[in-house]
Amino acid sequence: MAKIFTITEGLENMGALRTGGQGSVYKGKRMGAIITAVKLLPTPIHKENTDDKNFRDFQSEVEKLKKVNERPSPNVVKILSSGLTESGSLPFIEMEYIEGPDLEDLLKAPHNPVFSIREALKLAEQLAAALAHCHEVGVRHGDIKSNNVKFNTATGNYILLDFGLAIMSDEQRRSSLRNAGAVEFMAPEQYDGKMLFETDVYSYGVVLYELLAGNVPFPLVNKHESARNLVMVAHIEKPVPDLLELRRTHLPADWPEDKKMAEMQVPGWLLEVIGRCLEKLPEKRYKDGSELYEAVCNGMLSKEEVSGQFMALQNENAVLRNKIKDHERLAKSRLLIIAALLLGVFIGAFAIGSSFNREDSVDTTGKSGIPGSGGKDTLNNAKPAVVKQRPETKRADSSAQKKENAAPKKKKKTKDGLVDDVPYF
Repeated sequence: MAKIFTITEGLENMGALRTGGQGSVYKGKRMGAIITAVKLLPTPIHKENTDDKNFRDFQSEVEKLKKVNERPSPNVVKILSSGLTESGSLPFIEMEYIEGPDLEDLLKAPHNPVFSIREALKLAEQLAAALAHCHEVGVRHGDIKSNNVKFNTATGNYILLDFGLAIMSDEQRRSSLRNAGAVEFMAPEQYDGKMLFETDVYSYGVVLYELLAGNVPFPLVNKHESARNLVMVAHIEKPVPDLLELRRTHLPADWPEDKKMAEMQVPGWLLEVIGRCLEKLPEKRYKDGSELYEAVCNGMLSKEEVSGQFMALQNENAVLRNKIKDHERLAKSRLLIIAALLLGVFIGAFAIGSSFNREDSVDTTGKSGIPGSGGKDTLNNAKPAVVKQRPETKRADSSAQKKENAAPKKKKKTKDGLVDDVPYF
């Protein structure tokens, strides 16, 4: 990508990410593979010395921003550096680049047009923590809106971005907000150029309202000056529309009825927090992010919230148990099918083996070596075998011989007086 201009030495400009009335955000690349986000302010500072009021204001606000990172927060973007561009002398702040969608993206298709209660509670706690962190060191953001809060896909946290207004002078801020600010999120006092801690609290309330209702309280129909003025007047004079009614109309049509009913049970304490944030007068709101964060934490630990979470867990457990039962039934049916298939294979194999054995038996009988035998008529045509009787003569002779050998012998005297053994018969 070709360079549009040089930001500063060692920081490459990779093109614009987003442009607006408060300046433009560019994608930067440090020497190496480090990707950052660079906020450029539209008003140049021609003299980089303390004689220039704009430079003094810029330096003062940058010093405040540095305090934000002295104690890092997981919900606030890290400020890496600041200065003036080499060409154009435009003030800039360099921040870490957060990979992930912003809240505005998460409310567009294919995502649901509203946040679930659980996710809205997560955002409420983390964004309040971010405001408390900034306000504790004296930094007012001044431009809290849905596309300045990102979901970090690497950590799963919501991150507050873009401190561009925080480093502007009062005059620059007033001019910028009047001409190009996100009027849907602006507190009534901002139209007079004021930026208070309570101003951030008001914008926080608008963000939460939008996530739950599916729309901001006073939408901007177009970018014409007359439309912007109507929204400004509405913030100052008109009551905030009923959040639950808007939420009901924006619930996804494909959600089952039981889920729709459950998602309409927005905790009462959260509605009260949003209502107080959206008070017209700053003194009726929470005085800063710390008080707001305390209210959110107390609400999340309240009996109502705990019982609601308990009921939600019970419902989830019931759903999981039903899913487990369905899974077990499916597993059993699969096992039965597999067993039936194996039994069928076994029976088939047994039948085939028996058939081969019968054929072998028939072949053996038909070819028994008897002359004249042949094929299937072997048993019918075979002549009876003549069995020769074994003569018993030899057996008798053998018996006689044994008796002869066993017979006692008589001693017979001969003429010469000798005794001769003569067999006796």
